[in-house]
Amino acid sequence: QVQLVESGGGLVQAGGSLRLSCAASGSIFSINAMGWYRQALGKQRELVAAITSGGSTSYADSVKGRFTISRDNAKNTVYLQMNSLKPEDTAVYYCTAGVVTTTPVGTFGPNDYWGQGTQVTVSS
Repeated sequence: QVQLVESGGGLVQAGGSLRLSCAASGSIFSINAMGWYRQALGKQRELVAAITSGGSTSYADSVKGRFTISRDNAKNTVYLQMNSLKPEDTAVYYCTAGVVTTTPVGTFGPNDYWGQGTQVTVSS
């Protein structure tokens, strides 16, 4: 199995910065795309940023120019650097990864795995 563990959330004032990390562990053969979603109270979960195994990135319009997604393939870790934070960025942030796993009979997947979520709160 695969576990994704997020860290780095917290409370910050508007205009401040936070860096989220998400480390994948387990029976990993390879990881395809990785990404960050967020869900604000009473709203649907939305894609914030994504990065392919080759390093190509994409962002939601609302975070372009403020957030940067990156990954360290050797550490199976994805990061989200969040600058110029706004109160509307307040949400639970989830990481996700498309993982090919190893099994006794070969590889399996890719399948999508999710972290448990980390709260980001931006005060005005």
